[in-house]
Amino acid sequence: QVQLVESGGGLVQAGGSLRLSCAASGRRFVIDTMVGWFRQAPGKEREFVAAITATGRGAYYTDSLKGRFTISRDNNQNTVYLQMDSLKPEDTAVYYCARRGPRGTYDGINGYDYWGQGTQVTVSA
Repeated sequence: QVQLVESGGGLVQAGGSLRLSCAASGRRFVIDTMVGWFRQAPGKEREFVAAITATGRGAYYTDSLKGRFTISRDNNQNTVYLQMDSLKPEDTAVYYCARRGPRGTYDGINGYDYWGQGTQVTVSA
């Protein structure tokens, strides 16, 4: 059975960094598709963070996070990463990775068909 598993979350002070990982298990399907990161803060809707193409040559970010977050992938490890720098308290959320599906847009929830369970990121002031 295919699974996406996020890791790397935790508690960090404002200005600090974290690197999240999204590992696919089950079979090597992630390498053939775009993978995205989303986040959901308490009481808010899940929002797009970043996405990376299958080859890793193309990356897309929500405008407000450009310059602080970097998405990358290692297809040999079947893993996608999200490097988060200069973290702010408003970055506190559960972060999810997901595999791009056949419908919707790359920056919308409906554009993804497989989701991980999420990893908590908490940024203290």
